[in-house]
Amino acid sequence: MTASISAELLVARKRASTWILLTIWTLLALVFAYVVPYVQYVNGSGRSGLADLLPQNLVGQLMAGFPFFGGVLALQVGVLAVGSEYGWGTLKTLLTQRPGRLHVFAAKILALAATLVPFVLVAYGLGALSSYVIALREGADVNWPSAWLLVRGLGAGWLILAVWAMLGILLAVLSRGTSIAIGIGILYGLVIEGLVSALAGQVSALDGLVEFFLRANGYSLVAALGVPADAVSDNGPGSFSGPFVSGSQALLVLACYLVAMFVASAWLLRRRDVQ
Repeated sequence: MTASISAELLVARKRASTWILLTIWTLLALVFAYVVPYVQYVNGSGRSGLADLLPQNLVGQLMAGFPFFGGVLALQVGVLAVGSEYGWGTLKTLLTQRPGRLHVFAAKILALAATLVPFVLVAYGLGALSSYVIALREGADVNWPSAWLLVRGLGAGWLILAVWAMLGILLAVLSRGTSIAIGIGILYGLVIEGLVSALAGQVSALDGLVEFFLRANGYSLVAALGVPADAVSDNGPGSFSGPFVSGSQALLVLACYLVAMFVASAWLLRRRDVQ
């Protein structure tokens, strides 16, 4: 009975946390992709022109925030999906009463993959609405991106978030909790990748290493969809100035990361004590 109550509370807490993260992410995407640039455009103080904010540039305008800001939030979703089970002590009960560990883990991954879909769709929906309102306000023509570009943008956005979420799951399994996993994940994304990427412009020997970072491949993937390099070169903690790789290489590297971290997490969960 106690285990059942704990499981119900954990599910409720996960849902609430996911909705909070979804709200934060969509607000960040909307504010930094459209609200701030449009205010700067009206005041004549921004780098973005009106054309960047119109519907035809929806994919390029939105995708700049996915590789880092969206990724860090997705990492937290991944940590909560597994790490909270350790903290509440429900993982052991779950594994003793239901199918094997790998079945349970695969079900969690599928649920997480579905959870990330709204993170992409809501951001695109609000972005489309914002760009449409701006076009109407400025009396500009409304021309939407091609269906193929939209599909590629949605897929790329989901893949980037999925890789970061899978990193969160791996860290949660390694640390058997949430706090340390989130701390290490943010430290890695913000400090390690950020500093090494910044130093790559001064130390050419680091270029080869940076090309395999999540941040570099994420930004390279969105660059292939129309995000200009100057849009991410001065992007606060998510700034990235290169080196960039080809879109196909970025897609392959991110897919390999996703599979490798899934296999590593499943192997650790299967081999290690869950307590």
